[in-house]
Amino acid sequence: MRFAPGQRRLTCQYCGHEQDIPYSEGERETALEAYDLREALANHLPPQAMEEHRVLSCSNCGAQVEFDPAQHAAQCPFCGSPVVTDTGTQRQIKPGAVLPFKLTEREAHDAMRGWLGRLWFAPNKLKDYARSDGSRLDGLYVPYWSFDADTRSRYRGERGDAYYETRTVTRNGKTETERVRRIRWTPVSGRVARDFRDMLVMASQSLPRNFAHALEPWMLGELAPYNPQYLSGFRAEGYTVQLPEGHVIGVQRMDEVIRQDVRRDIGGDEQRVHSVDTDHDNEKFKHVLLPIWMAAYRYRDKSYRFIVNGQTGKVQGERPWSAWKIAGAVVVALIVAGVVLYVTQGR
Repeated sequence: MRFAPGQRRLTCQYCGHEQDIPYSEGERETALEAYDLREALANHLPPQAMEEHRVLSCSNCGAQVEFDPAQHAAQCPFCGSPVVTDTGTQRQIKPGAVLPFKLTEREAHDAMRGWLGRLWFAPNKLKDYARSDGSRLDGLYVPYWSFDADTRSRYRGERGDAYYETRTVTRNGKTETERVRRIRWTPVSGRVARDFRDMLVMASQSLPRNFAHALEPWMLGELAPYNPQYLSGFRAEGYTVQLPEGHVIGVQRMDEVIRQDVRRDIGGDEQRVHSVDTDHDNEKFKHVLLPIWMAAYRYRDKSYRFIVNGQTGKVQGERPWSAWKIAGAVVVALIVAGVVLYVTQGR
């Protein structure tokens, strides 16, 4: 039986039998509670927070994808390379929550086809791939770290207020007056506070991090307690970004938001931020799985990946360029420019 996207039930593709996945709001609230970050960094998590599982490790792109114990060979869904699974197991932090697929493969394919069809100077083979009903997408659950923190920040900087001066200038023998913008800088200091909830960091290195950011936002209010039944018929990637490394990235993302808060607090027309000192309290984390549909396309011995947010249908990807189409566009532009120049000189 396979999980049916958007329905919270399993279905049999052969006989059509359906079976609901147990779910209650009370269990959801309990299951989605985050773990204390400091306890986790000190390796003091409770035994039920850990699990052992078997993964495929791709030597080409570094992805680690969970597979059924009976499966020994497969193709990497991230780059299309043939790989053989390792029969060993790994002990990792168990996912606490999963965001179930909402889009079916057909709906994701339509979203990807629309995105590919709008690409300029794409090779004709890519256009044919976009129109082909035979192009297959893999449903994958990608690991993320979700961080919570209550932050209090002290800052020092300068507030810039604009004013204008009138000055006299001479141009081409004529004397004119003009207004010149100046900035008056004033030293400032202050405090800002922000409580972060569910700051996401992709816990994988198989996809560029800007891809992950481009798929946001995720509607995390639809997270469900982790249940292997949601993974039935799909694959789940094991995390390769460890919790300490993910925490560093999460703090960096928080700092970017805090600096925006500081600039707003300084006010004025311009701001200079000299220093920000932040305290992080009540730090917690969750290990969550988020859904994507992925396709890998090879063009001239290079792999290109397209990913679709399995919840919202947002598309992001890499794309090849057609040298012939670009060259043709340049030739056409030169011809048009030559005609315009000829007509202008003729007049």
